[in-house]
Amino acid sequence: MSSSLSAEEIPLLKSDAGELQSKLPLKAIPGSYGIPFISPVMDRLDFLYNQGGDQFFQSRIDRYGSTVLRVNAPPGPFMARNSKVVAVVDAKSFQVLFDCSKVEKKDVFTGTYVPSTSFTGGYRVCAYLDPSEPTHTKVKQVLLHLLAARKTHVIPEFRASYSGLFSTMEEEIARSGKFVFNDLNDDAAFEFLGKVFTGVSPSATALGSSGPNKATKWLFLQLCPIMTLGLPKILEDLLLHTFPLPFFVAKKDYAALYDYFSSAAQTALDFAEELGLSREEACHNLVFAACFNAFGGLKVLLPGVLQFLAKSGSDLHARLADEVRSAVRSEGGELTAAALEKMELTKSVVYEALRMDPPVKYQYGVAKRDLVVESHEASYAVKAGEILFGYQPLATRDPQVFGPDAGEFVADRFVGERGRELLRYVVWSNGPETENPTAGDKQCPGKDISVLTARLLVAEFFLRYDTFAAELGQVPLAVKVTFTSLTKATAGSKE
Repeated sequence: MSSSLSAEEIPLLKSDAGELQSKLPLKAIPGSYGIPFISPVMDRLDFLYNQGGDQFFQSRIDRYGSTVLRVNAPPGPFMARNSKVVAVVDAKSFQVLFDCSKVEKKDVFTGTYVPSTSFTGGYRVCAYLDPSEPTHTKVKQVLLHLLAARKTHVIPEFRASYSGLFSTMEEEIARSGKFVFNDLNDDAAFEFLGKVFTGVSPSATALGSSGPNKATKWLFLQLCPIMTLGLPKILEDLLLHTFPLPFFVAKKDYAALYDYFSSAAQTALDFAEELGLSREEACHNLVFAACFNAFGGLKVLLPGVLQFLAKSGSDLHARLADEVRSAVRSEGGELTAAALEKMELTKSVVYEALRMDPPVKYQYGVAKRDLVVESHEASYAVKAGEILFGYQPLATRDPQVFGPDAGEFVADRFVGERGRELLRYVVWSNGPETENPTAGDKQCPGKDISVLTARLLVAEFFLRYDTFAAELGQVPLAVKVTFTSLTKATAGSKE
């Protein structure tokens, strides 16, 4: 495709002239949607199986010489209303997805397809609402209020919920030489989040120990159109990516989750009523925030942090152990919020893990009007109604921002003044890490608690252990971390 500006795109530039202050050349967006039906299916197979997301986009960036390009996004025919997207995969062009004056966020949370509202009680929950919709502001106010009210519970509840995991890990490695972190992480994360959100232990209610499995089943049915399980490719593609799986498979599971939050989260639901939301709608939103956003996020985030620690080896482990134990000693031997703030390397490790392997890899938006998107090298005209697809792993590994080692895990990348300046390009939360979520934007309301939880994992780990080794694999949605050795810290090293 020619890189010169097409005649039909010239009016777009006139309508968006206020944005054209740079001297970047204006180019037509390269790429092709190919043959209807056939090309979207072939692109889906490449994206999910043959190449994977990174190689899928890198091969097309190399082919067209552009980080803004036209591609077909999964899942494609039958599942999606439209697979044709304009992909933005560099740090600069990606920023347009955070500007709600330019892009609409209505029904794009999972991309080009939308799960049935039967999964959320018949309601379009906050994640699928554009900030311009009145309910969005009310629901996000509820979530921000709840998380602010409960933030002091994060540290003690994390330590209480994960202490059992660490004890079991030690016993299992001593017995068999192996421990799969993901298996008990789901249980610990669900218990931790339930107590943080509501103050009521899920395992002490009718849910018992079944909460994580119920939430995972409900999650899977919504996300399967854009994920893989490792089954034979043709069979899996036919079963998961051709037609939506029905809600009734998880109906009883979802009802149990709803009942728990309806009973345990009375204070939050009272506040929602004061804002004009029904308790029912507020509760469905709370289930989604806790079980989809938060629980689904920790299923991915915590193993993701551990994978980079495992790859980095004992030298980094020693530096982290020294920092963590020194900070805790300075706070009288307690792992407090003040101690965590002193752990600059620990913070950097978490931010670097979020940069290298963001738990939410895709961001979408629909152009509200004709506009211009800029990459580092050029400007591109986008028509109103076109879908913008941001592939975050490449955007946050942009060498023009992070330098020649952008594709490598650098533990202290965010240490010091230069590191703090780079934080605005860490955008895993649907917004820059340097900004705070508000009721009027789409940034994750639990952004700070998610980062705090990951930092707690690192700190708690290196209070207990000097170093470890682990094998890495893959499970649905996440990295599989199997610990194979563990060196406990001696009493003297912790003092």
